[in-house]
Order: sequence, then C-alpha cells, then structure tokens
Amino acid sequence: MKTITLTGNRPWELAIQHPEDKRIAIIKEAIRRKLISMIDNGLEWVIMTGQIGVELWAAEIILDLKESYPIKLGIFPPFLEYESRWPDFYQAKFQEIIEASDFYQPLYPKTYEGPYQLKNKDNWLIDKTDGACILGDEEYLGSVTFFAEKAKKAVEAGNYEILFITPFDLEDVAREMAEEN
Repeated sequence: MKTITLTGNRPWELAIQHPEDKRIAIIKEAIRRKLISMIDNGLEWVIMTGQIGVELWAAEIILDLKESYPIKLGIFPPFLEYESRWPDFYQAKFQEIIEASDFYQPLYPKTYEGPYQLKNKDNWLIDKTDGACILGDEEYLGSVTFFAEKAKKAVEAGNYEILFITPFDLEDVAREMAEEN
C-alpha cells in the first residue's frame, strides 16, 4: 500500500476527557509502530480528515516521523471550518497540523451543509487510498462504523485492504512501555 487513510475513535469514545490523558501516549506509540512497519513496506502517503481524536494524534505522529522517514501527510476535511465546534485546544492543534502537512484541501469549499458531506468524504477517502488503518475495537467501532462498513465493501470488491490497531495491540504496547520504564 502506497497511500492509506488512518482513522479511529474520538476521545470521548475512548473515555479520554482531556488532552493530557496518559493513554494518548500509548495510542500514539501504537500508531507510530504500525506506520513505521507500513513505511518500511512502501507506504508514502497518509491522508485523513484530521478529525479530533485518533486522526489528530496520528497526524502528530506522522509529522514527527517525517524527520526520519519518507512519509507525507494530506489533510482533507469534509468541509470548511470543520474544527469550528471543537474545544479550543483541539482547534489550535488542528491549525498546527494543517500548516505542517504536505497538502491541505477541504473536500467541499463551503461550511457544513448536511450529512452528505460526511458520507461523500468516506467514499472519497476509499477511492483515493489503497487501504485503511483503523484504530478501534472491531466489535464496537463507534463513529468509525460507517467508514469501516464502506471499507469492508471495498475489500470484498478486491481492491482494498484494512489493517486494525486493536485494544489488544494497545494492551501490548502499554505493557512494553511499562517494561521500558
């Protein structure tokens, strides 16, 4: 896979209430490990919306990896002012990410108009990528459910791949991080 999208749950779906939660470091490390493995196997681009939660944390990791690896980041929010209702901290983080990304372009050059923008965003991401990396519990994907269902149909069509970072993966990373400290 040369181009993927990476997505996952929002903070509240992971019971993360504030940006200093220690579990975020575990999530970021799991993402970092998965991405390095994928880069070593030919990954060149990660594209995403930059959604609050897993996507925003992944974008931070990708920007860090760019210092040592040939990886690029594209941010494609579904509409203008996508982040306008987020808490201030996350709005500021989103602005930092889009300024440092290799490419930024809202899919619709208008503010939110309706759910069709989100539905079309999922289709666009699948059409533009070779696969997806989803951080979440395959049994309960929460806000990622609609995307995952569409991605699974692309897998069935034979032209798409899905990789998961599961709760078990996160437990392994947490255990390894604890052993290192």
